[in-house]
Amino acid sequence: MPRIADRVLQLGTETALDVLVKARALEQRGRRVIHLEVGEPDFPTPQHIVEAGVRALRDGHTRYGAPAGLPELREAIHPGAPDRVVVAPGAKPLIFFGILATLAPGDEALVPDPGFPIYASMVRFCGGVPVPLDLESPAITPRTRLVIVNSPCNPTGEVVSEEHLRGLAALAEKNDLWVISDEIYRRIIYGPEPRSIAALIPDRTIVVDGFSKCYAMTGWRLGYGVFPRPLVEPVTKLVTNSVSCTATFVQRAGAAALLMRPPEVDRMIAEFRKRRDAIVKGLSAVPGVSCRSPHGAFYVFPNVTALGLRSSADVADRILNEAGVATLAGTCFGNEGEGYLRLSYANSLANLDKAVSRIADWASRLAPLPTGRYRA
Repeated sequence: MPRIADRVLQLGTETALDVLVKARALEQRGRRVIHLEVGEPDFPTPQHIVEAGVRALRDGHTRYGAPAGLPELREAIHPGAPDRVVVAPGAKPLIFFGILATLAPGDEALVPDPGFPIYASMVRFCGGVPVPLDLESPAITPRTRLVIVNSPCNPTGEVVSEEHLRGLAALAEKNDLWVISDEIYRRIIYGPEPRSIAALIPDRTIVVDGFSKCYAMTGWRLGYGVFPRPLVEPVTKLVTNSVSCTATFVQRAGAAALLMRPPEVDRMIAEFRKRRDAIVKGLSAVPGVSCRSPHGAFYVFPNVTALGLRSSADVADRILNEAGVATLAGTCFGNEGEGYLRLSYANSLANLDKAVSRIADWASRLAPLPTGRYRA
């Protein structure tokens, strides 16, 4: 049999999908599982967006479009400079294309840790070297070419502070680095909208965003990047060489979303805030668990080290099998995630309350912790 190229063997995955498969297997055996592993809004796409997409289909917008995106959508995304916008089927391709356009083999990229695991996977696939990003003292070397920032962050829900943004911007200027700012959760925020690092260093920042999270459009596959002008043409060629273009009727639905912010979005965010408050309060009351209140996205990242199990993977596995709650180990997001779990609160308040109750009941049944020992 012909060999498989090494580069694809280096690709990682999203562990949420692996845990989902395990949870589904338990359900097939009759277990009832509460799913807090997948980061997907449980709300329908706002109706006027759906209607715009259906209308576009009926009007015949089913043919090829311009590789960089429809002019009306690019204008709606960035009215001041639509020529800097490139549209793709989802935000992930724009992250991938941004990495391909800025990293040469052997170059280093600073990636969040804990952070979205696909960043490091993409960097490795492109021949680069992912280096964990420490906001306090970034590990810059002569090979560093790129910094990836995600705010609000998956998995923690935290927002990068203004102080750290300014520090990263100065670092990028001093060391002549590109920056990819993943802002897919930017509109799901429980306070003032965070500042983008692009406001500080627009000529070296790639802003990646999309419609999946804020507009509950995960299945529509629509994302975009705002690029420094020298990168627009090469990234557009990457679109041409990979997907040709993004579905035109989907782009028209996206334009409708941006031109008239649906009231459903504000109601969704208000509901996420209630869920956040409920799950943080519930988890914080579980002995051995501590949980900070995040400022954005729809994830909590509780510390579970005081439960005394060997690893966060052990905790996640036992909570799934013994309590019927699907969560993710913090190490799914990097080594610095050890001792934590990620739970998505994109689920109903009733299910969140039930999940916390199951976790609390499970934790209460753990054997007493011998001094200096792990639990059995």
